Amino acid sequence: MIILKIISKMTENELLSEINKLKKSDIKQVIDKRMNAFSQISRDFDSLFRELAFCILTAGTSAELGIKTIAHLGNTLFNGSQEDILKKLKEVYRFHTIRAGYIHEARESFRKLDINSPVIRDELVSNVKGLGMKEASHFLRNVGFENYAIVDFHIVDILEKHNLIEKPKTLTKNKYLEIENILKKLADKLKMSLGELDLYLWYL
Repeated sequence: MIILKIISKMTENELLSEINKLKKSDIKQVIDKRMNAFSQISRDFDSLFRELAFCILTAGTSAELGIKTIAHLGNTLFNGSQEDILKKLKEVYRFHTIRAGYIHEARESFRKLDINSPVIRDELVSNVKGLGMKEASHFLRNVGFENYAIVDFHIVDILEKHNLIEKPKTLTKNKYLEIENILKKLADKLKMSLGELDLYLWYL
């Protein structure tokens, strides 16, 4: 009960203070290096599609499994049939059937999209199966677009803990955008991008 009372009193200012402390620590160098790596990724189809497939594969699993699976797929990711992708996925990945279909379909649908479109996130969600708002935002951040929020339950928990939101029962598109707007205001106060803020929140 004591812990709950303390948590209920936590505020936005305390969250800002926590992040500002991290900005003055060695963590800043780690995050700056990571953000620089995102900005340096090549914009050729293979590099972008590899990141897209990674985000499809990590949905509901983990980054570690996504990295392992992408490495295991190798060139099959780019030139294999759906059956070839399925066979490779089955060796290392639990959700092999449905994700094989997603990746195979995405290889063609993604070619038709303009990565620099001002509405690219909506286009990704509409045209690439397996991508919701979170996964599309994750992909865009990973290829150098810094002003999209990656809203998952970890981020929701932190915001709820600091009385910035009430935890939603479901994360609809409108609710996602509402939370993203709250994160944008935090990022502005911290003088950082949403991509940077996401990494600091993950560290917390």
